[in-house]
Amino acid sequence: MTERPPTGGDGEKPPYDWLYGKQGRPTDGGADADPDATRRIPVQPRGTSGSPRQQPPPRQQPAPQPTPQPAPPLAPTPPSGPSGRGPRRRPRFRLRYVFLLLVLWLIFLVYTPFHAWTKISESGFEPKGERPAEQPGTTYLMVGSDSRAGLSPEERKELGTGNASGQRTDTIMMLHTGSGPNLLMSIPRDSLVEVPGYGTSKINAAYAFGGPKLLTETIELNTGIRVDHYVEIGIGGFVDLVDAVGGIEICPKMAMKDPQANLDVKKGCQEADGKTALGYARSRKLYTGLGDIQRAQAQREVVSAVGAEVLSPWSVLNPLRYWNLNMAATRTVEFGKGMSPVRAGLWAMAMTQVNGENGLTCGVPISDLSVRWDSERAPRMFQAIIDDDTDRIGKQLCSPSGLAS
Repeated sequence: MTERPPTGGDGEKPPYDWLYGKQGRPTDGGADADPDATRRIPVQPRGTSGSPRQQPPPRQQPAPQPTPQPAPPLAPTPPSGPSGRGPRRRPRFRLRYVFLLLVLWLIFLVYTPFHAWTKISESGFEPKGERPAEQPGTTYLMVGSDSRAGLSPEERKELGTGNASGQRTDTIMMLHTGSGPNLLMSIPRDSLVEVPGYGTSKINAAYAFGGPKLLTETIELNTGIRVDHYVEIGIGGFVDLVDAVGGIEICPKMAMKDPQANLDVKKGCQEADGKTALGYARSRKLYTGLGDIQRAQAQREVVSAVGAEVLSPWSVLNPLRYWNLNMAATRTVEFGKGMSPVRAGLWAMAMTQVNGENGLTCGVPISDLSVRWDSERAPRMFQAIIDDDTDRIGKQLCSPSGLAS
């Protein structure tokens, strides 16, 4: 074994000075005297051979974590109320539900008139033989019959219709639509005209003799106007129609009391249900002077009032009223063959525009109270309808009574 070099004494350099330099001895200049000397890195002293070696503290193992348990379900939030136990959760507004309701509503609006149409009766009205040629615009022949068919004895008594047999025309009107304003023209039932095969007679006799076909032929022969469509409504259907729209407004110019028609109304504008409106339109014993002419004016007034009510938005927004309005026409209304549901709808819409503001309403021009048609003014009125030129019809031709103004 190699011996260690002796430690230096006085005057001797300490061993390994060549490596560590002078260690802080001021007399020798120390580290400051020899800045280039290599400095010794201090180290931790090791224990003696006899002492046990210090061991680092053992690492502590992490404590085992408990297995997470699922959270219990949340209790439902109690509804808010007077006790204030918590806010109430509002249901979410779902747009698709609104869309579904709109679709169902549209289906109802379309289905109802088509369902009612399946219950409508049809009648042949077009006469055989020579007829006027096709004309511009559309002309409807509208007939209100006094048929009691379908009415029970109690209903006949309530409505004051009596028990007359047979079927006659209580109301005759012509509605023309086209390029000009709509025209609603009433023809007094006592008008004296030529009835084919029967000579000169009252116009309502044509219906009694040959029904819708002979009536149509009579009107076409005496006016030159081609009838495109035919509409007939009975007494019961008229009452149902007025009640379906919730009643109408009538404005009699005098108090009217007719026990036979079950009519008792005061002078001035007032609401009328179906029974009152029927009596108002049928009664002709209270008018002095004008008689059947004044009665025709009341009938046009009622028709215009019904049209105004049908046009009300409430007739569509109220499902019950909409249903009743469509089904009222199924009781005693008859359309002529060839009338389609679309054409019937156009007729119904045209009826809402004959109230004097949006259309023309008048009587056929007559020369006197015997209800003979005026030989000069009546042909001018008829020709304006044939030409679909109702714009040229003025007050001289279109007056409420039919008499020259």
